[in-house]
Amino acid sequence: MVGLGFGDEGKGAVVDALCADGPVTAVVRFNGGAQAAHNVVVGDRHHTFSQFGSGTLAGVPTFLSRHVLVEPIALATESRELAALGVEDPLGMVSVDADALLTTPFHVAANRAREDARGEGRHGSCGKGIGETAWYALLERRGAAAGDVVEGQEVPGTPGSAPTVGDCADPKALRRKLDALARCYAPLVGDGHSVDELVSLYRAFADAVRTTSGDEVGRLADTGRLVFEGAQGVLLDEHRGFHPHTTWSTVTPDNARALLGGRSARVLGVTRTYQTRHGAGPLPTEDAALLPRFPERHNGTGEYQGAWRAGHLDAVLLRYAVAACGGVDGLAVTHLDAPTSWVATAYWADSTRYTALPDRSDPTGFLTRCVPELEAMPDPVAWLEGALGVPVAVTASGADRDNYSVRTPVPR
Repeated sequence: MVGLGFGDEGKGAVVDALCADGPVTAVVRFNGGAQAAHNVVVGDRHHTFSQFGSGTLAGVPTFLSRHVLVEPIALATESRELAALGVEDPLGMVSVDADALLTTPFHVAANRAREDARGEGRHGSCGKGIGETAWYALLERRGAAAGDVVEGQEVPGTPGSAPTVGDCADPKALRRKLDALARCYAPLVGDGHSVDELVSLYRAFADAVRTTSGDEVGRLADTGRLVFEGAQGVLLDEHRGFHPHTTWSTVTPDNARALLGGRSARVLGVTRTYQTRHGAGPLPTEDAALLPRFPERHNGTGEYQGAWRAGHLDAVLLRYAVAACGGVDGLAVTHLDAPTSWVATAYWADSTRYTALPDRSDPTGFLTRCVPELEAMPDPVAWLEGALGVPVAVTASGADRDNYSVRTPVPR
């Protein structure tokens, strides 16, 4: 399950619908971390899934793979929220790969300090420490030292090895890594967090969740059907997105395919009937007049992420996202109750018409100044099937699970 936009396409609710259609052995997270915000509504129950898989309300357990950045404190908070909704022993439904990186308060503080320093040039970070977690893990591999610039960011102090989930069961190793992490970031964020307290919290986390090693996905796949839940959107991908407004995560299905080790899978791309994004970055079809027409129940302005924005469906970016995925086998089309009736089929720039993104050194700049060419789209499902040549497998005309329909059989 991969988002084909800038995120917020409805991936969580689609995952929930597939799990309710069942049977599903597990939901596997294959990218991102605690910045995910996947809304699921089932009757009078609503939860914004962050690290738990969005199949939790359907009774499906979660596996956080090695590609997920795990924030134990936020995970514990989310567990309490799910318990309040009637989920029995939420943490007992989670297993985590020992090699998954830990996101700590030091990463979060550094992420926010850097974003604050950018002022009007903010990247649109969620402020959850995701990029900083991935960046810190690069430093040892690159032999970085204090004062070096790595991926455009200065190393504030002497780095050490990045802490992982597996370290939580080894207080000595965990303390050593957290001490190095704290010293490295002290010039940037000070020393406001207690390493001793974190060691205690993370040790309790290790006792509360099952930690795995080896080919856990293979073991799960051999027992039944899996649903791989992507986070963010392909247009924010670390390699194929539009810098600097990108995530430090591989959003395309590459990680999921690697975890499956050659096993067959079906890729579903998720799109709204219109385009959205949070915060800074290009949105060629943006139309402020759409915001009053499409009020968001579960999205708004984020302190770090920025304002909620909307535009007409963009076929140029949609085709780009599909190609970046290596193709998709089907579509999930959400928000059919709020179609814009218009779609951008081409761009105009420098008196030239483009039906695909040109090969340029500054694609972000191109998207910022191009003018979309709009055409009518009276039936989004029919239009998308014809334009992309793949079937629409899931449709949604509202936020509740009852508004979702699995239209084509999903392999079991």
